[in-house]
Amino acid sequence: MAAIEVVDLAKTYGDLKAVDGVSLEVAEGEFVGILGPNGAGKTTTLEMIEGLRRPDGGSVTVLGEPVWPRNAGLLPRMGVQLQASSFFERLTAREQIHTFASMYGVPASAADDWLERVGLAGAGASTDKAETRVEDLSGGQAQRLSIACALVHDPEVVFLDEPTASLDPQARRNLWDLLSGLNDSGRTVVLTTHYMDEAEVLCDRVAIMDAGRVLQVDTPAALVRGLDAPARITVAPGQLDADAARAIAGVDDVTASVDGVVLTTRRPGPVLAHLAENDVLDGVRVQTGTLEDVFLELTGREYRA
Repeated sequence: MAAIEVVDLAKTYGDLKAVDGVSLEVAEGEFVGILGPNGAGKTTTLEMIEGLRRPDGGSVTVLGEPVWPRNAGLLPRMGVQLQASSFFERLTAREQIHTFASMYGVPASAADDWLERVGLAGAGASTDKAETRVEDLSGGQAQRLSIACALVHDPEVVFLDEPTASLDPQARRNLWDLLSGLNDSGRTVVLTTHYMDEAEVLCDRVAIMDAGRVLQVDTPAALVRGLDAPARITVAPGQLDADAARAIAGVDDVTASVDGVVLTTRRPGPVLAHLAENDVLDGVRVQTGTLEDVFLELTGREYRA
Protein backbone atom coordinates (compact mmCIF):
# COMPACT_ATOMS: atom_id res chain seq x y z
CA MET A 1 0.00 0.00 0.00
CA ALA A 2 1.22 3.48 -0.84
CA ALA A 3 1.66 5.75 2.16
CA ILE A 4 0.39 8.72 0.10
CA GLU A 5 -1.67 8.65 -3.08
CA VAL A 6 -2.56 11.87 -4.91
CA VAL A 7 -4.75 11.73 -8.03
CA ASP A 8 -5.53 14.71 -10.28
CA LEU A 9 -5.35 17.20 -7.41
CA ALA A 10 -6.55 20.71 -8.27
CA LYS A 11 -6.91 24.09 -6.56
CA THR A 12 -8.05 27.32 -8.20
CA TYR A 13 -8.10 30.89 -6.92
CA GLY A 14 -10.10 33.00 -9.34
CA ASP A 15 -8.36 32.67 -12.69
CA LEU A 16 -5.22 31.19 -11.14
CA LYS A 17 -4.77 27.42 -11.31
CA ALA A 18 -2.50 27.08 -8.28
CA VAL A 19 -2.51 23.29 -8.55
CA ASP A 20 -3.49 21.82 -11.90
CA GLY A 21 -3.97 18.07 -12.00
CA VAL A 22 -1.15 16.88 -9.74
CA SER A 23 -0.75 13.13 -9.33
CA LEU A 24 1.89 11.62 -7.06
CA GLU A 25 2.41 8.35 -5.19
CA VAL A 26 4.75 7.98 -2.23
CA ALA A 27 5.65 4.51 -0.97
CA GLU A 28 5.85 3.61 2.70
CA GLY A 29 9.27 4.57 4.07
CA GLU A 30 10.12 6.73 1.06
CA PHE A 31 11.67 10.20 1.26
CA VAL A 32 10.26 12.42 -1.50
CA GLY A 33 11.09 16.06 -2.21
CA ILE A 34 8.88 18.54 -4.06
CA LEU A 35 10.94 21.18 -5.87
CA GLY A 36 9.83 24.21 -7.80
CA PRO A 37 10.24 27.98 -8.18
CA ASN A 38 8.21 30.45 -6.14
CA GLY A 39 4.54 30.16 -7.05
CA ALA A 40 4.88 26.66 -8.50
CA GLY A 41 2.15 25.28 -6.21
CA LYS A 42 4.37 23.29 -3.83
CA THR A 43 2.97 24.59 -0.55
CA THR A 44 -0.65 24.48 -1.73
CA THR A 45 -0.15 20.89 -2.86
CA LEU A 46 1.41 19.95 0.47
CA GLU A 47 -1.37 21.63 2.46
CA MET A 48 -4.02 19.69 0.53
CA ILE A 49 -2.15 16.42 1.12
CA GLU A 50 -2.00 17.28 4.83
CA GLY A 51 -5.75 17.94 4.90
CA LEU A 52 -5.30 21.61 5.78
CA ARG A 53 -6.84 22.93 2.56
CA ARG A 54 -9.91 21.72 0.64
CA PRO A 55 -9.12 20.51 -2.89
CA ASP A 56 -11.27 21.76 -5.76
CA GLY A 57 -10.73 18.48 -7.56
CA GLY A 58 -8.99 15.15 -7.30
CA SER A 59 -8.36 12.98 -4.27
CA VAL A 60 -5.75 12.38 -1.58
CA THR A 61 -5.29 9.38 0.70
CA VAL A 62 -2.67 9.11 3.44
CA LEU A 63 -2.04 5.72 5.06
CA GLY A 64 -5.03 4.39 3.15
CA GLU A 65 -7.50 6.99 4.46
CA PRO A 66 -8.95 10.12 2.81
CA VAL A 67 -7.64 13.36 4.31
CA TRP A 68 -10.67 15.50 3.40
CA PRO A 69 -13.07 16.19 5.02
CA ARG A 70 -10.60 16.73 7.84
CA ASN A 71 -9.77 13.26 9.13
CA ALA A 72 -9.19 13.43 12.89
CA GLY A 73 -8.06 9.82 12.96
CA LEU A 74 -5.01 10.68 10.85
CA LEU A 75 -3.79 13.56 13.01
CA PRO A 76 -1.78 11.47 15.52
CA ARG A 77 -0.17 9.59 12.62
CA MET A 78 1.08 12.68 10.77
CA GLY A 79 3.68 15.29 11.66
CA VAL A 80 3.39 18.67 9.95
CA GLN A 81 5.91 21.53 9.93
CA LEU A 82 4.46 24.54 8.14
CA GLN A 83 6.39 27.13 6.17
CA ALA A 84 5.19 29.86 8.58
CA SER A 85 5.00 28.57 12.13
CA SER A 86 2.83 30.00 14.90
CA PHE A 87 3.47 29.35 18.57
CA PHE A 88 1.52 30.01 21.75
CA GLU A 89 2.56 33.44 22.97
CA ARG A 90 4.75 33.99 26.05
CA LEU A 91 5.69 30.33 26.41
CA THR A 92 9.29 29.18 26.59
CA ALA A 93 10.61 26.67 24.06
CA ARG A 94 10.30 23.94 26.68
CA GLU A 95 6.73 24.91 27.60
CA GLN A 96 5.85 25.08 23.91
CA ILE A 97 6.97 21.57 23.07
CA HIS A 98 5.54 20.20 26.34
CA THR A 99 2.18 21.63 25.26
CA PHE A 100 2.38 19.94 21.87
CA ALA A 101 3.47 16.69 23.50
CA SER A 102 0.56 16.73 25.96
CA MET A 103 -1.92 16.93 23.08
CA TYR A 104 -0.72 13.50 21.94
CA GLY A 105 -0.19 11.96 25.38
CA VAL A 106 3.60 12.12 24.98
CA PRO A 107 5.58 12.38 28.25
CA ALA A 108 7.53 15.55 29.03
CA SER A 109 10.81 13.62 29.06
CA ALA A 110 10.33 12.70 25.39
CA ALA A 111 9.63 16.34 24.56
CA ASP A 112 12.83 17.39 26.34
CA ASP A 113 14.72 14.81 24.30
CA TRP A 114 13.46 16.44 21.09
CA LEU A 115 14.72 19.85 22.25
CA GLU A 116 18.15 18.28 22.61
CA ARG A 117 17.95 16.55 19.24
CA VAL A 118 17.37 19.87 17.44
CA GLY A 119 20.11 21.64 19.41
CA LEU A 120 17.97 23.86 21.62
CA ALA A 121 18.84 22.26 24.96
CA GLY A 122 21.33 19.97 26.65
CA ALA A 123 25.08 19.56 26.57
CA GLY A 124 25.18 19.34 22.79
CA ALA A 125 23.59 22.75 22.30
CA SER A 126 25.94 25.70 21.85
CA THR A 127 23.41 27.87 23.68
CA ASP A 128 20.61 26.42 25.79
CA LYS A 129 17.35 28.01 24.64
CA ALA A 130 14.90 25.76 26.47
CA GLU A 131 13.86 28.51 28.88
CA THR A 132 13.75 31.26 26.24
CA ARG A 133 10.34 32.58 25.20
CA VAL A 134 9.48 31.69 21.64
CA GLU A 135 9.18 35.34 20.59
CA ASP A 136 12.82 35.85 21.61
CA LEU A 137 14.18 32.97 19.54
CA SER A 138 16.03 33.71 16.32
CA GLY A 139 14.46 32.68 13.03
CA GLY A 140 16.61 29.57 12.80
CA GLN A 141 15.95 28.60 16.42
CA ALA A 142 12.20 28.99 15.93
CA GLN A 143 12.46 26.83 12.80
CA ARG A 144 14.19 24.06 14.75
CA LEU A 145 11.56 24.28 17.50
CA SER A 146 8.83 24.01 14.87
CA ILE A 147 10.40 20.83 13.49
CA ALA A 148 10.72 19.34 16.98
CA CYS A 149 7.03 20.07 17.66
CA ALA A 150 6.09 18.34 14.39
CA LEU A 151 8.04 15.21 15.34
CA VAL A 152 7.46 15.00 19.09
CA HIS A 153 4.64 12.42 18.82
CA ASP A 154 6.68 10.06 16.61
CA PRO A 155 4.43 10.27 13.49
CA GLU A 156 4.39 7.66 10.73
CA VAL A 157 4.28 10.27 7.94
CA VAL A 158 6.14 13.58 8.17
CA PHE A 159 5.48 16.69 6.05
CA LEU A 160 8.09 19.44 6.07
CA ASP A 161 7.66 22.72 4.17
CA GLU A 162 11.12 24.22 3.56
CA PRO A 163 12.44 22.88 6.88
CA THR A 164 15.96 24.30 6.62
CA ALA A 165 15.02 27.86 5.63
CA SER A 166 16.75 30.33 8.00
CA LEU A 167 19.16 27.68 9.30
CA ASP A 168 22.93 28.16 9.31
CA PRO A 169 25.10 25.54 7.55
CA GLN A 170 25.85 23.59 10.73
CA ALA A 171 22.17 23.45 11.74
CA ARG A 172 21.20 22.39 8.20
CA ARG A 173 23.66 19.51 8.23
CA ASN A 174 22.57 18.39 11.69
CA LEU A 175 18.94 18.47 10.57
CA TRP A 176 19.82 16.41 7.49
CA ASP A 177 21.25 13.74 9.81
CA LEU A 178 18.09 13.85 11.93
CA LEU A 179 15.78 13.54 8.92
CA SER A 180 17.85 10.73 7.42
CA GLY A 181 17.57 8.88 10.73
CA LEU A 182 13.79 9.31 10.73
CA ASN A 183 13.57 7.91 7.23
CA ASP A 184 15.96 5.05 8.00
CA SER A 185 13.64 4.02 10.85
CA GLY A 186 10.82 3.47 8.34
CA ARG A 187 8.95 6.77 8.39
CA THR A 188 7.65 8.34 5.21
CA VAL A 189 8.90 11.89 4.68
CA VAL A 190 7.76 14.52 2.16
CA LEU A 191 9.40 17.92 2.04
CA THR A 192 9.49 21.00 -0.12
CA THR A 193 12.82 22.76 -0.51
CA HIS A 194 14.68 25.30 -2.63
CA TYR A 195 18.03 23.67 -1.87
CA MET A 196 19.09 21.31 -4.64
CA ASP A 197 21.93 19.82 -2.55
CA GLU A 198 19.42 19.05 0.19
CA ALA A 199 17.17 17.18 -2.23
CA GLU A 200 20.11 15.23 -3.68
CA VAL A 201 21.36 14.18 -0.24
CA LEU A 202 18.03 13.31 1.38
CA CYS A 203 15.49 12.28 -1.24
CA ASP A 204 14.86 8.87 -2.79
CA ARG A 205 12.85 10.68 -5.48
CA VAL A 206 12.03 14.28 -6.33
CA ALA A 207 9.02 15.80 -8.07
CA ILE A 208 9.76 19.01 -9.94
CA MET A 209 6.74 21.34 -10.17
CA ASP A 210 6.00 24.52 -12.09
CA ALA A 211 2.78 26.39 -12.84
CA GLY A 212 0.78 23.98 -10.69
CA ARG A 213 1.90 20.84 -12.51
CA VAL A 214 4.38 18.07 -11.83
CA LEU A 215 6.87 18.14 -14.69
CA GLN A 216 9.00 15.11 -13.80
CA VAL A 217 9.33 12.61 -10.95
CA ASP A 218 12.36 10.37 -10.53
CA THR A 219 15.47 9.78 -8.48
CA PRO A 220 17.94 12.69 -8.50
CA ALA A 221 20.52 10.54 -10.31
CA ALA A 222 18.07 9.47 -13.02
CA LEU A 223 16.94 13.05 -13.60
CA VAL A 224 20.55 14.17 -14.02
CA ARG A 225 21.32 11.30 -16.40
CA GLY A 226 18.28 12.18 -18.47
CA LEU A 227 19.49 15.74 -18.87
CA ASP A 228 22.53 14.59 -20.86
CA ALA A 229 24.44 17.66 -19.67
CA PRO A 230 28.05 18.21 -20.79
CA ALA A 231 30.92 18.02 -18.34
CA ARG A 232 32.81 21.17 -17.37
CA ILE A 233 36.53 20.70 -16.73
CA THR A 234 38.30 23.59 -15.06
CA VAL A 235 42.09 23.73 -15.42
CA ALA A 236 43.93 25.87 -12.85
CA PRO A 237 45.32 29.25 -14.02
CA GLY A 238 48.66 29.21 -15.81
CA GLN A 239 48.60 25.57 -16.84
CA LEU A 240 46.76 25.71 -20.16
CA ASP A 241 46.00 28.57 -22.53
CA ALA A 242 42.69 28.87 -24.33
CA ASP A 243 44.07 28.16 -27.83
CA ALA A 244 45.72 24.93 -26.68
CA ALA A 245 42.49 23.92 -24.94
CA ARG A 246 40.46 24.42 -28.13
CA ALA A 247 42.82 22.09 -30.00
CA ILE A 248 42.10 19.14 -27.70
CA ALA A 249 39.95 16.50 -29.38
CA GLY A 250 36.52 16.28 -27.80
CA VAL A 251 36.40 19.82 -26.42
CA ASP A 252 33.22 21.61 -27.50
CA ASP A 253 33.78 25.02 -25.94
CA VAL A 254 36.41 26.94 -23.98
CA THR A 255 35.89 29.89 -21.68
CA ALA A 256 38.18 31.77 -19.33
CA SER A 257 37.29 32.41 -15.69
CA VAL A 258 39.01 33.59 -12.53
CA ASP A 259 39.45 29.91 -11.65
CA GLY A 260 41.30 29.14 -14.88
CA VAL A 261 40.27 27.74 -18.26
CA VAL A 262 36.92 25.93 -18.45
CA LEU A 263 36.56 23.18 -21.06
CA THR A 264 33.05 22.00 -21.95
CA THR A 265 32.83 18.48 -23.36
CA ARG A 266 30.58 15.48 -23.78
CA ARG A 267 33.66 13.23 -23.89
CA PRO A 268 35.40 13.92 -20.56
CA GLY A 269 37.42 10.69 -20.60
CA PRO A 270 39.65 11.46 -23.62
CA VAL A 271 39.96 15.12 -22.59
CA LEU A 272 41.16 14.19 -19.11
CA ALA A 273 43.55 11.63 -20.61
CA HIS A 274 45.04 14.38 -22.81
CA LEU A 275 45.45 16.66 -19.79
CA ALA A 276 47.16 13.85 -17.87
CA GLU A 277 49.57 13.18 -20.75
CA ASN A 278 50.52 16.86 -20.72
CA ASP A 279 50.89 16.97 -16.92
CA VAL A 280 48.20 19.63 -16.32
CA LEU A 281 45.93 17.73 -13.95
CA ASP A 282 47.02 19.54 -10.78
CA GLY A 283 44.01 21.43 -9.42
CA VAL A 284 41.66 20.20 -12.18
CA ARG A 285 37.97 20.21 -11.24
CA VAL A 286 35.34 18.20 -13.11
CA GLN A 287 31.67 19.10 -12.84
CA THR A 288 28.99 17.03 -14.50
CA GLY A 289 25.27 17.78 -14.64
CA THR A 290 23.52 18.49 -11.35
CA LEU A 291 19.96 18.51 -10.08
CA GLU A 292 20.10 22.29 -10.31
CA ASP A 293 20.78 21.97 -14.06
CA VAL A 294 17.71 19.74 -14.37
CA PHE A 295 15.64 22.21 -12.37
CA LEU A 296 16.65 25.16 -14.55
CA GLU A 297 16.18 23.18 -17.75
CA LEU A 298 12.59 22.33 -16.76
CA THR A 299 11.50 25.58 -15.09
CA GLY A 300 13.58 28.25 -16.86
CA ARG A 301 15.89 30.93 -15.52
CA GLU A 302 13.61 33.97 -15.27
CA TYR A 303 13.05 35.66 -11.92
CA ARG A 304 9.91 34.64 -10.03
CA ALA A 305 8.00 36.91 -7.65
